[in-house]
Amino acid sequence: MDKKKFSETDICDKLITPALTQAGWDNIEQIYREYTLRPGRVVVRGHSASRDKRSVLRADYVLFYKANIPLVVIEAKDNNHAMGAGMAQAINYADLLNVPFSFSSNGDGFVFRDATLASGVLETNLALEQFPSPSELWERLCAWKGWSPEVRHVAEYPYSPSKTPRYYQLNAINLTVEAIARRQQRILLVMATGTGKTYTAFQIIWRLWKSGAKKRILFLADRNILIDQTMVNDFRPFKGAMAKLSPNAKGIERVDAGTGNHFIEDLDLAVNKSTKLVDKSYEIYLSLYQAVSGTEEEQNIYKQFSPDFFDLIVVDECHRGSADEDSAWRAILTYFGSATQIGLTATPKETKEISNTDYFGEPVYTYSLRQGIEDGYLAPYKVIRVDLDKDTFGWRPPEGMTDKLGHVIEDRIYNAIDMNRKLVLEARDEVVAAKITEYLKATDRFAKTIVFCEDIDHASRMRQALSNANADISRDHPKYVVQITGDNPEGKLELDNFIDPEKTYPVIATTSKLMSTGVDAQTCKLIVLDQNIKSMTLFKQIIGRGTRLREDLGKTWFTILDFKRATDIFADKNFDGDPVQIYEPRGDDPVDPPEPPADPPPDTGGAAPGEWPAGPITTGPGEGGGGPEVKRYIVGGMVTVAVARERVQYLNAHGKLITESLRDYTRINLTRRYDSLDKFLQAWSDADRKAALLQELENQGVLLDALADEVGKDLDAFDLLLYVAWNMPPLTRRERANRVKKRNVFTQYGPVARQVIEALIDKYADEGVQTIESMDVLNVPPLTDLGSPVELVRSFGGRDHYLQALQLLERELYAPQGLQH
Repeated sequence: MDKKKFSETDICDKLITPALTQAGWDNIEQIYREYTLRPGRVVVRGHSASRDKRSVLRADYVLFYKANIPLVVIEAKDNNHAMGAGMAQAINYADLLNVPFSFSSNGDGFVFRDATLASGVLETNLALEQFPSPSELWERLCAWKGWSPEVRHVAEYPYSPSKTPRYYQLNAINLTVEAIARRQQRILLVMATGTGKTYTAFQIIWRLWKSGAKKRILFLADRNILIDQTMVNDFRPFKGAMAKLSPNAKGIERVDAGTGNHFIEDLDLAVNKSTKLVDKSYEIYLSLYQAVSGTEEEQNIYKQFSPDFFDLIVVDECHRGSADEDSAWRAILTYFGSATQIGLTATPKETKEISNTDYFGEPVYTYSLRQGIEDGYLAPYKVIRVDLDKDTFGWRPPEGMTDKLGHVIEDRIYNAIDMNRKLVLEARDEVVAAKITEYLKATDRFAKTIVFCEDIDHASRMRQALSNANADISRDHPKYVVQITGDNPEGKLELDNFIDPEKTYPVIATTSKLMSTGVDAQTCKLIVLDQNIKSMTLFKQIIGRGTRLREDLGKTWFTILDFKRATDIFADKNFDGDPVQIYEPRGDDPVDPPEPPADPPPDTGGAAPGEWPAGPITTGPGEGGGGPEVKRYIVGGMVTVAVARERVQYLNAHGKLITESLRDYTRINLTRRYDSLDKFLQAWSDADRKAALLQELENQGVLLDALADEVGKDLDAFDLLLYVAWNMPPLTRRERANRVKKRNVFTQYGPVARQVIEALIDKYADEGVQTIESMDVLNVPPLTDLGSPVELVRSFGGRDHYLQALQLLERELYAPQGLQH
C-alpha cells in the first residue's frame, strides 16, 4: 500500500476512520465528516451577493461524546505532508467548538494536542492504533472541568434530535447547561438577532427537563407573536406538556406543507377563559409578561402559582422591561426568585437605572452580529447614505414666518436633529419617500421594507407620502404601505402579514419603535433610517430586523438607507464588542444634556413605550408666560428640500464599512498589491484564467460590480481597474471586440471553429471575460445553434486546442493598441 499515492479522502477512508472505529468511536452519531463550522461569509457586490469560498471552514472530523458534546477535532492531510501539518487548523476549529482535544494526521499516525494536560504533556505522537477511546477523553474532560457526578449526568444528556445545532449554538447550550448543573442561578446569553436564540433556549430546556434537573419551566417574552411562533415551531416537541398562559389566545395561522392550505392551529391554553384560573398540570408554560401581570392584583395571574412552583425561567429579549428594577415584569422574576433564570438578548442594556449584567451576571456566551456575518450565518448589508440639504446645512426661517397652523416659527437655525422633532418640512417627507421608491424601483418593488421614523406622527406622514409615491400600486393594493405603530390597531393587525414570507402585502411598513425588536422579518431587504438614533442598543435592534439570512427565499443581504447618519455608529469602537458596563445617561442626567425634544408627555394616547403620540408637542409655558410653547412647526411646500449628497458604502473584506469612495478604496487596494502598472499588466497576461484573477481580487475586497455602478461606464473589468487605479483611458468591451473582429487572426481554424470564435467575441462584448472562460458558454445560444459542446470543441481538434484558441482570443482582446497581431 503506497500511501504517497493516496488522496486526502483516501487517507480518511482507509486509515483514519478505521483507526477511530477500532478505538470505540463506532456510533454514526459520534463521527461527523466534513463538519461545517462556517458556511462562508456572504459578500455583497453591487446588486448581487455570493459566498466567499475562502472563509468556509469545514473540519475533516468532529467527534462527539454520546452524540451530544463536541469533544475532538481531527484535521487530515495526504501522506506528502508531515503528520502534524494540519495541527494549526485543528487548533483553530477546536477553539471555535470550545473543545480541548486536537489531532492531526497524514495516515502514518496522529499528533495529539491535549489542552487539559492530563498527562502533563501538551502534544504527543500516537500510532494509528493508539487513538484514545470516547470514555478516556470524556474522563479527561470531566476531570479538567472538575465536574461532580451530578453535573456530569446533566451535561451529557442528549439533545432533542430535531436538527443539528450550529457550532455557536452548541457552545451556548453546553455552557448554559454546565453552569446550571453547577447551580448557577442567573445566566445571561448574548446572541445577535437571527442567530437562533429561541432554538438555543429550546435545546437548553429540553436537556434540563429530560435529565430531570428542572421539572417546571416558564418561558417569558414580550410579543404575542413570539410566543405563538415559538409554540408551533421550535418548542413543538414539547406539545402535550406545554401550554400558554393567556385567556384570549385563538391559535396561529399555519400552512399545510402538502396542500399549501392555510389553517388555524389551536394552542394549548393553561388559563380558563371564564374563571381566569390556571391549570397547573402542565410542565412547560409560555407567556407574555403582560398576560400574567398588571396594575390590578387580580391581573397578576402569576401569583396563582406558589413562589417555588417554577424551577427554571427563561426570559426572552431581557434587555426590555425585565431589566428595569421598578417594572412589573421584574416583579415576576422577583416573585419566582428561587428559580434558575436565563436571560436571552441580542443587545445587553446598561443604564444607571437598568442593567442586565447587574441582574443576570456577565454573559456565559456571546455571539455578535459581526461574528455572525463573518461566519456566514447572518446577512451582510450595504449602506446608502443620503444627506438632505436642510439637514446638512441647516435652515433658518425668514423673519416672522408662520407655519401651517399659524404659529410664528422661532428664529434660529434648524438642522438634522430638529427635523420631525421641532420642525416638520412636508417637502422633506416627499423627498425621502421618492428616494425609497427610487431604490425599490431599481431593485425590487416588493422587497419587504421597514421605515423607522422619529415618532408616530412622522410614521403616519411617511405612510401617506410613500402611498402617493407608489400610487401605481397603492391605488389597487392599499396595504402596499401600512403604518405599524403602537397607537394603530389596524396597522398592528398587519404585522403578522408583513413578516410572513408567503404574504405579498404589506410591502412597506412605517414605524417608530414598535418594530425595532422581536419582529422576525426574515425577508426584510430594506431598512430605512429616518430617526435620530444615539443608543447603541436601539441601533443594533433596528439593524437586526434585516440580518436574517434566507437563501431559499432569495434573501442573502440587505440595504440600509440612512437619512440621519445613524450608521456612524458602525464606526464606534464598541460596536459588537463584548458587553461591558456602559451607562447611557438619560435626558435628565447632567453628564449628557438632553437632545430636543424633552421626554414625551405622560398621556401617550395608547402609543407603545418609547413612541410619541401624533399632534404638536408642547412643553411648559413660553417666554411670554401665557401658555404652552409650540415645539413642533409644520411647514408646507413653500420650503423645498433636495438631496445634497449620496454615497453607497459596502462591507470590506474585514467586515468594516468602506468610508471612502469605491474608486479611492479600489485604487488604494490595487496599488498596494501591484506597486506599478507594469506589474498588474504582467499578472493579467500571466493569468491562464482572467476570471480566477478577478475572483481573487474580489475576495480581497475589490467590488467590481459596485465599482462599475459608481463609475457609470460599461467597461470590461480590466479597463475598469486600469481607469480607476492608474487613470488609463478605457475601452468598452464592444470596442475591444470590434478591434479583434477587424483583424484576420484566426485563419488557421476551420469554418465551424471560426464561427465559434465569432460568437465568443460577441459574448465577451455583452457579458465579459468570465463568461467566455466558462465551458458553460457552449450550452447557450447562439453557440447551441452551431452544434453540441462536444462537436464545437472537436472543431478545434479537442479540448486542449479549444483552450489554446481561447487564450489566443484573450491575448488579442487585451493587446495594447499598436501591438496587435
